[in-house]
Amino acid sequence: MKKFSTIALAFAFPLAVSVPALAQDGVKTAPPALSSKCNFLPNAPDKHVVVKGDTLWGISGKFLQNPWCWPEVWGMNREEIRNPHWIYPRQIVYFDRINGRLRLANPLEEGASGVTKLTPQTRSVNNGGLDAISAIPNNLIEPYLSQPLIIEKDEFANTPRIVAAPEGRVYMGKGDKVYTKGDLKNGTSFQVFRPGIALKDPDTKEVIGYEAVYIGSVKLERVAKTEDGVDSFLIVNSKEEMGIGDRLVPIPPTPIINYVPHAPEQEVKARVVAVYGGVSFAGQNNIISINRGSNSGIDIGTVLELGRYGKIVPDRTNDKKPIRLPDEMYGQLFIFRVFKNISYGLVMQVTDVVSVGDIVRTPEK
Repeated sequence: MKKFSTIALAFAFPLAVSVPALAQDGVKTAPPALSSKCNFLPNAPDKHVVVKGDTLWGISGKFLQNPWCWPEVWGMNREEIRNPHWIYPRQIVYFDRINGRLRLANPLEEGASGVTKLTPQTRSVNNGGLDAISAIPNNLIEPYLSQPLIIEKDEFANTPRIVAAPEGRVYMGKGDKVYTKGDLKNGTSFQVFRPGIALKDPDTKEVIGYEAVYIGSVKLERVAKTEDGVDSFLIVNSKEEMGIGDRLVPIPPTPIINYVPHAPEQEVKARVVAVYGGVSFAGQNNIISINRGSNSGIDIGTVLELGRYGKIVPDRTNDKKPIRLPDEMYGQLFIFRVFKNISYGLVMQVTDVVSVGDIVRTPEK
């Protein structure tokens, strides 16, 4: 593999990538040392050509022991990489071994000396960044971004509900009318859901929320004219028939799908509450919920470790007295949707299956 000039790389960043700060005398300062959890793999390649379908997590996994460390290795902060128009197919990620950083550039030509000359690049964003690669596989989580998923315990009492339909019908579909009662809070477009299974905290055994079953969406046609009247809605689409007692929640704004992975700012100790879909076990790329949310300092992009408690086994060398083995950590969880006391995460790299009740915690440094 041909060598490349790390000096040339210092001038090869696209505009979205920050360069190391200059000292007052104009001399470039050394980049800050990486934390121990963000070490490079001993067999990391010199470069990677970006292709369609790549993700920043996947690319970083070719270079780093912990792929979620890519913001730190690029020398960027959260604000600097919220712009999704950053890295595109056919660009080249280089491993700058001298400075211990990943760099982004485009080859211009290769001279006889074997040195690859690089050039800065700007890119039009008129296409809205549709070609830019994402941090994680968006297609795996997009279906879970706009649907309610969780209705927390204290929200049931204030949720508008379907109370009747024309001609005394019990079940309705697309194009039908439904009548509701409840505070719409000036909303006009709503999703309809049906309360599903109760989610219990594995530690306290208390119900902390209900997994919502998405039914469809409705649009307001006419508001109630009297205090004992009902609001009239038209069913815009339905996944299955709607019925009396189904609940309404406002349609959320279009979610931001550019995620910055990071460790939580405070220590997190959590448990797996459920595997989405009602099954008992999960693997890579499955969705799970945990019993901690924004009230515990978790936000979108938080990365946590998955594992299970160490087994209690007899000590065969000392009258078989019980001893506890260390907790076994087996994978990583990427949080993409957060409620007050519950969060949803995408299971990333794992070496074992995820089970309800498994432990979830802050990554070790």
